[in-house]
Amino acid sequence: MKALQDVIRRNRAGEAVALTAVCSAHPDVLTASLLLARDEGKTLLVEATSNQVNQFGGYTGMQPADFIAFVHGFCDRLGVNRGQIHFGGDHLGPQAWRREDSATAMAKARDMMAAYVRAGFSKIHLDCSEGCRGEPAQVGDLLAAERAAELADICERSAANPSDISYIIGTEVPPPGGARGEDDHQSLVVTTPERASATIACHAAAFRKRRLDQAFARVAGLVVQPGVEFGPDHIDVLDPAAPDDLSRALDAHPAMAFEAHSTDYQPDAVFHALARRHFAILKVGPALTFAYRRALYALDELVRLYRSDASSMPLPAVMENLMLARPDHWKTHYAGADDTTTRILRHYAYADRIRYYWNLPEAVAAVAALERSFAGLSPAEPALLQYFPHAVLDRAENMRASGYPLGKSLIIAEIQSALAPYLSVAPQAGHPEPEQKLRA
Repeated sequence: MKALQDVIRRNRAGEAVALTAVCSAHPDVLTASLLLARDEGKTLLVEATSNQVNQFGGYTGMQPADFIAFVHGFCDRLGVNRGQIHFGGDHLGPQAWRREDSATAMAKARDMMAAYVRAGFSKIHLDCSEGCRGEPAQVGDLLAAERAAELADICERSAANPSDISYIIGTEVPPPGGARGEDDHQSLVVTTPERASATIACHAAAFRKRRLDQAFARVAGLVVQPGVEFGPDHIDVLDPAAPDDLSRALDAHPAMAFEAHSTDYQPDAVFHALARRHFAILKVGPALTFAYRRALYALDELVRLYRSDASSMPLPAVMENLMLARPDHWKTHYAGADDTTTRILRHYAYADRIRYYWNLPEAVAAVAALERSFAGLSPAEPALLQYFPHAVLDRAENMRASGYPLGKSLIIAEIQSALAPYLSVAPQAGHPEPEQKLRA
């Protein structure tokens, strides 16, 4: 994956540059992300997780080849050069089937890996850190590395050209979608350089045992915990002024960088700080669907402000009914809260578990009805400013100039405002950026 290798080379050479990895399959999130990448001429990673996309369809109903075709369809409709977009598989391993025994979960993981690389995913995150049924919640470096090497072997055997694949490893992997409600955010532990070095060494040994030295040479990134995280109602923010001890772990590995998970909701300056600390991949997902929900709820409020006779059920009420009828996606994440707090978290939590409900038919119909209702309005600017800041309204005006209706323009603009800080450190597609040398 030349784009990733180039970014890592430049990052390790001292440029504050990092690829943005968008982890979402939502149509409006993809539209907003692809349009912003197109307009700024930036390279973009689009990633699918094992829960979201797998050989059984995942919660999106898509297999790996379907997902790539799905995203390419948006590229073609939006006039985005496919060469700007690269695909990664996130949390690939037994994690999606961790409630089953390890033999069953790993058998399914092996089939999934083959499906991902055959479909054309070139960045593969080997995540074997979580235990299966009867195992500890975190299995430790040795077993995780052994399983990662086993899955890398499948990738190497399944790929038409194995040299196209770059691997991401790591055992200190934040849980997908952010910390859960029962997690104590006061106990966030930053990875030490010693732990990072030990993880690399364990994986190197496991790959070597399977005669996968060439594959290990294409390990491009290590997932570590730099001190960024979010939970249902809190954000752990990186202190850019804190000493950078962790980078020492990469000294012996010049072709490797770090990958940052759970960077959602961080202040803008953090993304530049992470790039300077050799985090060459910055992942974002829930913050984008959080922005999507915020925009929709604002449109709903505006419709009811202007149309007191609106007969349709408010969108938050529709979503509340769906979440109560199908609690599996949020219940364990908001455990322990009282009823009022849980109700608020269902809709407004940083964990954004509501994102799993937008593709249900009832939600799709309710959002379409809302957009139709809003289409007949001409809200005054002061009313819009009650819900959208000037920066979002300015972006929306640009979208309207391209032919998008006001409602859709506001939705896309809200999402792009959340994504824009990431792309500020992303590389230009197809040609190098000006040098951004680090301070000594």
